[in-house]
Amino acid sequence: MAHRAQSTNRSGCRADARTLPKQEPNIQDAPIRNFEPIVGGYRLSTESEQSTLVTQDMVDRQGVWGSERPSPPVSESDIRKWAIAVYWPKQPPRIYWDADYAKSSRWGTIIAPPDFNPFAWPIVPDRPSSKERSEAATNTPRSGRGQRGMNGGQVDTYGVPMRPGDIITARNRLRDWNERETRLGLTLFTFHETEWRNQTGELVKLRVSTGIRY
Repeated sequence: MAHRAQSTNRSGCRADARTLPKQEPNIQDAPIRNFEPIVGGYRLSTESEQSTLVTQDMVDRQGVWGSERPSPPVSESDIRKWAIAVYWPKQPPRIYWDADYAKSSRWGTIIAPPDFNPFAWPIVPDRPSSKERSEAATNTPRSGRGQRGMNGGQVDTYGVPMRPGDIITARNRLRDWNERETRLGLTLFTFHETEWRNQTGELVKLRVSTGIRY
């Protein structure tokens, strides 16, 4: 004679195991989830997340130079003040401030330190009020996939030095990018180029800046 398996619940009542229907999980409305491997473990994601952080705007702008921006003419006074500030409290090299000494140099004139910025004193339109800037910052999303970022550094390559009378023209472009999985999740590394040339078209400086978004 077959016996039915019985169990006792916490209240002391017996329950017939054969009469308890098997409960199937209801997955009709559950989102499809995937476990994406990352360094140090797994990250839970859903199909609704972006498969890439690259936007159509980036694709359209890749390799396209933006508008050119000319600097005011470089002056001897600007170069001297910059060199004094950079080397303070030591005396800067004479090539940056002594016109008589510079005449006998290979350049024949004062030159600017490599890090001299002819765009350091711009005339800009009125800035938004502090309240407007605060509201804009509050309304700007800073969390969520692709909304977080950091500065990945920059590399400068120098060409000819800047001299008094030079007018430097700057332009920039999105050069390329690299998207890959890191311990932060899907991460996008973007590389922007900023190019400076003088009035004769000679390269003065090329800067490659790296941005990181995740």
